[in-house]
Amino acid sequence: MQKVKIGVVGAGSIAALHLKAYQGNPRAELVAVADINADRATSVAKQWGAARSYSTAAELFADPDVDAVSICTWNNTHAELAIAAVEAGKHVLVEKPMTRTYAEAQRLEDVVNAHDRVVQVGFVRRHSANCRVLKSFIDAGDLGDIYYAKASCIRRMGNPGGWFANKAISGGGPLIDIGVHVIDLCWYLMGTPRVTSVSANTYEKLGNRSNITTLPRYQVADYDPTKNDVEDMANALIRFDNGASLIMDTSFSLHATSDSLNVSVYGDKGGADLEPKLQIASEKNETLLKVTPQIGFESFDLDDGFGNEIENFVAACLGEAESVAPAWQGAEMMKILDGVYTSAAQGKEVQI
Repeated sequence: MQKVKIGVVGAGSIAALHLKAYQGNPRAELVAVADINADRATSVAKQWGAARSYSTAAELFADPDVDAVSICTWNNTHAELAIAAVEAGKHVLVEKPMTRTYAEAQRLEDVVNAHDRVVQVGFVRRHSANCRVLKSFIDAGDLGDIYYAKASCIRRMGNPGGWFANKAISGGGPLIDIGVHVIDLCWYLMGTPRVTSVSANTYEKLGNRSNITTLPRYQVADYDPTKNDVEDMANALIRFDNGASLIMDTSFSLHATSDSLNVSVYGDKGGADLEPKLQIASEKNETLLKVTPQIGFESFDLDDGFGNEIENFVAACLGEAESVAPAWQGAEMMKILDGVYTSAAQGKEVQI
């Protein structure tokens, strides 16, 4: 059996999900882990059975035994690391967002187009069971022409702090961290039309809500309640070249009664809720129908999603399948996110 030899750059929490999925894939062989913290790289490599560890990405990229890499580092390093990996002859799975800005994405896309390497973006929710099933219904024409979608990912007090709260490193707040997932799901299910205009708002009203002491919260290792320069929330109306439109809102901090995740698409033959639970709406015999497909995971499951994502990446590296999330789509998503931030900053709709 032909195997793809894997290196992972970054040894934090998101890397652990990649490593677990690679370890569970019979056609992937973990070879090396790199992290700027050499001790952590050594420990994580040992934990997951990788033979070598490095303290720099450059050393891992120079390893001739490595065929492909996962880039699981801070957002501000994605572009330079992905470019270096491709130029070193490696296939690349880069975590979302592909880059911090559309300009960075264009630079990476130019390099991708000049090299015969797979570059896949970590839009892991595309690979979930509920999304794959709904995509099959859409591809079969069961929902007809998808002309409208709604994407929402709301957290009441979900600012993780640390680098997530540092715009220079992350590129932004909830829009680029969690909102990107739901925007991408809708855009993917709509058939990845090209964006034409964005009308958006961002708000910085509540901060990181570090004053709230009655509920637990996820905090990164370098959490500092005094440091935060990203938006609390964002909303947008996004229009596409096929006439379709998407409404989005997302937040780290909001006076909402609960956290929520909602993804819905609407066509001229049917509609569907993907999250929080897959359900399909249609009509037959002059009657409205609500159908619940019988599948193992009606909403997103981490292990299922990452397992399927890694399987698609490995198959693409072996030339057996097309990547479900190619680099050009990561670049187009950055164009959308840039449009949201630009529209909000200018206080008006912007043409893309």
